[in-house]
Amino acid sequence: MSDLIAKTAIDRRLADIVGPVIEGLGFELVRIRLMGGKTRILQIMADRPDGGIGVDECGDISTAVSAVLDVEDPLEDNYVLEVSSPGIDRPLTRLKDFEMWKGWEARVETTELIDGRRRFKGGLAGVEGDEVLITLDEDGEEVTIGLKFDWLSDAKLILTEELIAEMLRQKKVAEPTDGQFDEIEEIDGDEDDEPAPETKH
Repeated sequence: MSDLIAKTAIDRRLADIVGPVIEGLGFELVRIRLMGGKTRILQIMADRPDGGIGVDECGDISTAVSAVLDVEDPLEDNYVLEVSSPGIDRPLTRLKDFEMWKGWEARVETTELIDGRRRFKGGLAGVEGDEVLITLDEDGEEVTIGLKFDWLSDAKLILTEELIAEMLRQKKVAEPTDGQFDEIEEIDGDEDDEPAPETKH
């Protein structure tokens, strides 16, 4: 599993538990993070294999994931489960994401220095083998470089008006217009007779 999907040991363990559940519903795990704090937050991003996921589907995933986490009980303390779509300026966590979003601008960071830098911003040019291709503007000239996928520590699309317009066109969504998608939040241990999770806008 890519470290971009699950970075820490606990994230990877949780991904091993919830990943098959999410896939069983016909979706894919894009990213999972257990965030610290007084009440820990388990953030799960999911999407359809070909992109596009709605609020109701996030709710379905939340219900299924909550059930399996209750059984497996990998976390001792209370936590809040948040299931969301990747959003418009989505993280790019799988090699196929860089091919799927070819032509769009992205920010990419590497674990090690590459030619004296760790941060790269440019247009995605697809993949070649195990390398992510990105076209950079170097002193007015376009230069396409290849970065090994294993070198990446973080990558996400850059939010642009063109990207927003394309995402809205693809999803045929009239709103939201602020660049954020609805997020489902569910507190661990909710009883069946509790009200449905609220959506945050």
